[in-house]
Amino acid sequence: MSKITFIGAGSTVFAKNVLGDCMMVPELEGFEFALYDIDEKRLKESEGMLTNLRNRYNQTIQIKAYADRKEALHGAKYVINAIQVGGYKPSTVIDFEIPKKYGLRQTIADTVGIGGIFRSLRTIPVMFDFAKDIEEVCPDAWFLNYTNPMASLTGAMLRFTNVKTVGLCHSVQTCTKELFESLHIDHEGIQEKIAGINHMAWLLEVKKDGKDLYPEIKRRAKEKQRTKHHDMVRFELMDKFGYYVTESSEHNAEYHPYFIKQRYPELIDSLNIPLDEYPRRCENQIRSWEGMRESLTGNSNLTHVRSHEYGSRIIESMETNIPFKFGGNVLNAGGLISNLPRKAVVEVPCVSDRSGITPCYIGELPEQLAALNRTNINTQLLTIEAAVTRKREHIYQAAMLDPHTAAELSLDDIVSLCDDLIEAHGSWLPVFEK
Repeated sequence: MSKITFIGAGSTVFAKNVLGDCMMVPELEGFEFALYDIDEKRLKESEGMLTNLRNRYNQTIQIKAYADRKEALHGAKYVINAIQVGGYKPSTVIDFEIPKKYGLRQTIADTVGIGGIFRSLRTIPVMFDFAKDIEEVCPDAWFLNYTNPMASLTGAMLRFTNVKTVGLCHSVQTCTKELFESLHIDHEGIQEKIAGINHMAWLLEVKKDGKDLYPEIKRRAKEKQRTKHHDMVRFELMDKFGYYVTESSEHNAEYHPYFIKQRYPELIDSLNIPLDEYPRRCENQIRSWEGMRESLTGNSNLTHVRSHEYGSRIIESMETNIPFKFGGNVLNAGGLISNLPRKAVVEVPCVSDRSGITPCYIGELPEQLAALNRTNINTQLLTIEAAVTRKREHIYQAAMLDPHTAAELSLDDIVSLCDDLIEAHGSWLPVFEK
């Protein structure tokens, strides 16, 4: 029996999206969906939810929850990763509250920045443990990584393990559609080209019937900036650097040195930047989950409509040999984006089929966009270096090279902040040499 293993299956809503999607693929009939999570209660809830979907949509599929990770992985053809090491409490709270003591504010803290660095350092060792199991019990499996920080985790897997890995995010497939909707432009029939790094990929071209739509996009964006809205940071970046970026304004506010500044507190209001946005979302999700729990896990009439997630479509393309194009995170080893480092993970168009995943060559980005990407890549590469070498100096260097952290804090304060975060995270982190 062929197997799809979902690690982090206690994420019930996401498991419903991705594995519910897989139930809609005829070629996956007869598969086992193996579920694993360290939270036994949430794992049980997801098992019940998926069993209800299975009973409704595809009774050939077997749903099985595992207490042992290696058993869950054994013989898997595909592995889906959606973990969060340290959870909201204690780790995310630590990532926000300790930097605040130094005057360093964040919005999401899950990609780069001081929060993204420490999320990576908590997660990469766990991913390496997964890799050891995969190399032993399912060495040919494809590892579909949905966990952030996307570039750092995917890069660590691709450079330091033998696991076939691709990183998958939501921002590419929704970027242009949401932009056009916000500017009241018809989205149908457009041609687009997107490439860069995760959460900072660029809408390089957008045309309809051969006509460049950027002049109209920029005209309408300038008009919209006269009143407050949720996407002001991205419009500001487009105005100054010429191109629209894939990930949201609340994310990009903390990826650059220009927006969250103690010296210019008025920018927070004028650009509508939601400080501490991720903790608010977490608290709301915790509250809403209590209301959603029964409707998802105890509902034998639960329904599902195939989502926009890439996972099931990649798996379907590999099973059917019908190509599927998507935005994937892969190593830049072949110079896919020629003016970014070869060790970087880049987000580029990819095609999947039975032969695997083939990324597309992009060539050079406009130099200003490559320069912005490199500022984040610097931190990503040093974070991986810290995780692999277990040397504290590389943690300091990763933070010193982060654009937002460096714009706000002195070198000595950055070192002190990192030390405080290491101490606060305790056993959630490995031991780093001084």
